[in-house]
Amino acid sequence: MDNKLNILFLCTGNSCRSQMAEGWARHIKSDMINAYSAGIEIHGLNLNAVKVMAEAGVDISGHKSRHIDEFKDVPIDVVVTVCGHAHETCPYFPGNCKVTHVGFDDPPKRAKELADKGASEEEQLDCYRKVRDEIKAYVETLPESLK
Repeated sequence: MDNKLNILFLCTGNSCRSQMAEGWARHIKSDMINAYSAGIEIHGLNLNAVKVMAEAGVDISGHKSRHIDEFKDVPIDVVVTVCGHAHETCPYFPGNCKVTHVGFDDPPKRAKELADKGASEEEQLDCYRKVRDEIKAYVETLPESLK
């Protein structure tokens, strides 16, 4: 039996932010954390999230968008909501599961706003990169910051 912390990163569609968080946690904290990600809904994996994570040396291309219900039998220690909607609609978790919120901007939403103003693809990807780096900085604080 491992003594790793089971952390579930939760967002609305499990397409971008929670996927990045799972990817980072698996990449830099796999000795301490069993990382999972899910959504309140399923939106499919965001290809720009895959692209910017690959730029940083983290391959999440094999991830799939998963619904929160898929984890009802997994003994989750901590749920980290990474968007406001998931935080507001987070289901109840039994036992000693801790729920904490660390909100990050929504890269697809921000990229669309930029695209509507005529921004280049590179400028749109920059908002993904910014959130990717913010999520990495947060994951680097785990699990200590959960105490």
